[in-house]
Amino acid sequence: MSEIRHLIDILDLSVEEIDALIALGERIMDDPAAYADKCRGKIMATLFFEPSTRTRLSFESAMLSLGGSVLGFSAAANSSAAKGESVADTIRTVSAYSDIIAMRHPKEGAPLVAAAKATVPVINGGDGGHNHPTQTLTDLLTIQRRKGRLHDLTVGFCGDLKFGRTVHSLINALARYQGIKFVLIAPEELKVPSYVKKDVIQKNGLPYEQTTDLEAVMPELDILYMTRVQRERFFNEEDYLRLKDSYILTPDKLRGAKSDMTILHPLPRVNEISTAVDDDPRAGYFEQVRCGRFIRMALILKLLNIAE
Repeated sequence: MSEIRHLIDILDLSVEEIDALIALGERIMDDPAAYADKCRGKIMATLFFEPSTRTRLSFESAMLSLGGSVLGFSAAANSSAAKGESVADTIRTVSAYSDIIAMRHPKEGAPLVAAAKATVPVINGGDGGHNHPTQTLTDLLTIQRRKGRLHDLTVGFCGDLKFGRTVHSLINALARYQGIKFVLIAPEELKVPSYVKKDVIQKNGLPYEQTTDLEAVMPELDILYMTRVQRERFFNEEDYLRLKDSYILTPDKLRGAKSDMTILHPLPRVNEISTAVDDDPRAGYFEQVRCGRFIRMALILKLLNIAE
């Protein structure tokens, strides 16, 4: 029996494995019918202890598109966690009902605990402000399709860089490619955590700059990754209300941007990207949503060891 592989952190995958997944995701996008029965007879359990729309539905859509089946819950209140059951016990139980598990949890490290107890592959669908590796794979596939490469790019991250797990995961992934520069745009209170700067950016010797001024750095960006200020990560409502409108991207603010820049956002957005930007050819965030389904199809096939 082959060793069970999990995806808890984007660093669980080598650069070569990421590149292979992206290539497979593109092949699936080009010919989805060829993969429609690859998971016939397989069951995915989606265990979402924290609310989600896109991530949960994209996992379910991915498995159904591969011919598999889905079971699970969309909130902790709908599971035995509401009765006090531990994550470990939940995972042991659900492993008996399924072939692969996708899990989101508000506590950092919960999916790692789950992987230690599971007898089937576990995919981290987001744990607190920590990791979101499948969103990162989604982002990378979108960048590859938009820019034709994952190297030699200046990538700006704007908004909540402190609690944004999608930001932390994507920085970790891109730091392993050549010619990457990061531009970190955030209010002082929401700057990238020092451990991300020290252990990832500086450790890899990557050029970066920090600023509070989005428009000043706009002309140099190849990618602008917008994020929302996340109410659920704040302990103080006053701090959230003070910071929530720090950056709002409008057509006016894009006047200095490159004509082929790509705007990404992990969604959901609140008001940090004006709807007037949606028709701009540089807006890539709804293409991101579509890419999420196909990269998750590729990941499911890999973790289940199903040949293409």
